[in-house]
Amino acid sequence: MSLSHLPPFVSALLYALAHCLDRRLQDRFVQLYIGVLFARGRRTVTAWFRAAGISAEFRQGYRTVSAAGRDIPTLSRRLLPAIQQLQPSKRLCVAIDDTPTPRWGPCVEGAGIHHNPNPGPAGEKYLYGHVWVTLAALVRHPTEGVHALPLRAELYVRRKDVTPELKAQGFAFATKLERAAEQIRWLDSWVPPAVEGIDAAVDGAYAKRPVLKLGRQLKRLTLFSRLAKNAALRTLPPTKRRFGQRGPLPTYGKERIDLRKRAGHKRGWQEVACVQYGENVTKRIKTFLATWRPAGGLIRVVLVMEEDGWRAYFCTDPGRTAQEILEKAADRGAIEETFKDLKEVWGAGQQQVRNLWANVGAFNMNGWMYSMVEMWAWQREHEELVDRRACPWDNPDRRASHADKRKTLQRQMLRSETLEALREGPDSEGFQQWLDRLLGWMP
Repeated sequence: MSLSHLPPFVSALLYALAHCLDRRLQDRFVQLYIGVLFARGRRTVTAWFRAAGISAEFRQGYRTVSAAGRDIPTLSRRLLPAIQQLQPSKRLCVAIDDTPTPRWGPCVEGAGIHHNPNPGPAGEKYLYGHVWVTLAALVRHPTEGVHALPLRAELYVRRKDVTPELKAQGFAFATKLERAAEQIRWLDSWVPPAVEGIDAAVDGAYAKRPVLKLGRQLKRLTLFSRLAKNAALRTLPPTKRRFGQRGPLPTYGKERIDLRKRAGHKRGWQEVACVQYGENVTKRIKTFLATWRPAGGLIRVVLVMEEDGWRAYFCTDPGRTAQEILEKAADRGAIEETFKDLKEVWGAGQQQVRNLWANVGAFNMNGWMYSMVEMWAWQREHEELVDRRACPWDNPDRRASHADKRKTLQRQMLRSETLEALREGPDSEGFQQWLDRLLGWMP
């Protein structure tokens, strides 16, 4: 597959990413992405090589994947301008969460035993593999709802698993919270000044001091997350000094706020309309201001009554409305769908590389490919992305899945190459190469 058959948008974005690497690896990086797009079966790196036509120079391909993993912050920032063009706004919304990828075999650098968030039928509490703390941009499609487009992912390794070999490669231990805080600082440093605010919707496990303190340090940052039902909230501090009082006014109130008592009280409930998961819903809520030490001061709390009980959410900006807080909390769920597509459509975690930075590069390359395909398909019509003529039992009006968009991009590139081969004639060398490659894809 010639690189000239790439759509202009995808080609420009790939070359922008490749420009961050060493000059000797740039062309190989773009060629490798052809393999990512057309790989079949188990998505190992060698499957990428076969689909991209890389054979004798496979070692250079491994070096390219490893080089991409070493320079994640630089490569990731190339995606920011393209994502902002999808939904021009003065505020950028992102989500942060982590996901595991199981691994097998010995000598896999950075792998360890981690908690399994999705136990299977056997109820496995733990798994062996990698855990990826991922930062994704949240953008709302006109018809498909909110999409989470991965920007960068960092590998979390337990302290006991950080071996001297990993330290020699420049890897340092950091908790998941520290990884998330590092990603937020990186985002704030590279987002242009025209963006007035950054809304970060994080999982409840990340609503702790290392992340929350950034809400006070970074002026543009606002954090949204779930609030523990036993959170040590305090009332508002006094705003006026007592007669003869010296020193600064207190930051926290003296009285404790019990969320269970607030939720159990029958008074104060109200209804608010919001959009969650693509539907207009009406929620029964309570909202109030409180002070919380991990957040460094004032927050807005929202209690919402659901069918299975009440839940608590908060925002570090007390000026935001309850509707915004509930919508951001629901939008964060888009990153879970992205993790599912990364593993099922692109085979994230199946690359079977052992080197630390090659693992980091392979996972991020899958994430960037996901983002590029979504951006390429953003303005395209539903009829162009969905072709279910071979599946009359399927619903033709169902929204295009990410797999549909990937297949559409594949078909467009194959159509372009086929037309070029036919113009050269059946006796030409290009036509014969195209035919051999096509036959090689058959099972």
